[in-house]
Amino acid sequence: MKNERKLAVSGQFYPDEAQELEKYVQHFNSVLEQHDITIDEDIQIKAIIVPHAGYIYSGFTANLAYRYIPSDVKNIIVIGPSHKFAFEGASVAMYDSYPTPFGDLEINQELNGELFSKYDFLGFSDEVHCEHSTETQFPFIKYYTEDTKVIEIVYSDCNFKDIAKIIYDLMQDKDNFIVISTDLSHFYNINEANIKDNICLNAISNIDVEELDSGCEACGKVGVKALLSVVNELDLDTKVLDYRTSADTSNDENSVVGYVSAIVFR
Repeated sequence: MKNERKLAVSGQFYPDEAQELEKYVQHFNSVLEQHDITIDEDIQIKAIIVPHAGYIYSGFTANLAYRYIPSDVKNIIVIGPSHKFAFEGASVAMYDSYPTPFGDLEINQELNGELFSKYDFLGFSDEVHCEHSTETQFPFIKYYTEDTKVIEIVYSDCNFKDIAKIIYDLMQDKDNFIVISTDLSHFYNINEANIKDNICLNAISNIDVEELDSGCEACGKVGVKALLSVVNELDLDTKVLDYRTSADTSNDENSVVGYVSAIVFR
């Protein structure tokens, strides 16, 4: 019997039926086609930053980044913050597979084991992986890739430098691709949100780790800091693809959540 990662927000944050979910993705892509937004195929994409809210709010922003995943990637490592449980370090999902409406994704048990034995701040707690910051990424991964294996890392009280060590090591292998999950500010009015979120956007664009600590309130800031520090170390580049807030869907500008997607490339 397969040991599957349990789903927490299927049918809530995204449709649990493949046909309905595919309509979402097709709609996102039709909007891009209408605006003649194309992908620069001359750059080598190493990682993406994506949001993790319900697809009706942040799906377009996330989808824009997922279109950049190289077709020959073998392992996709999804790193996101824990929202329900506080704990020290990070947890690696020690399962066999990951269910999505488009079919199961195989978890790379071998790579899981290597990470687990190499980094002493990594552990495994089943309850921690009932987490939407990572779960919302896997339907996109299954939609855009074939025969790709995945790794899920959920962190809580963790130094960004520890996560950076994992990212740096994984990026040495061209078969690995990094996904950093984060939303931006939460529940400010639209003007306050834009001010706080622009700090995050500028930090990503400028590859400035310290700027993230000057007012950015991204819930996945640890992951973003980790990625940007590696980007600096490996002399890579970044590009912000999209920024919007929940107000773009809800029209409520009094209490919004911010969303960003970005790419890391050579």
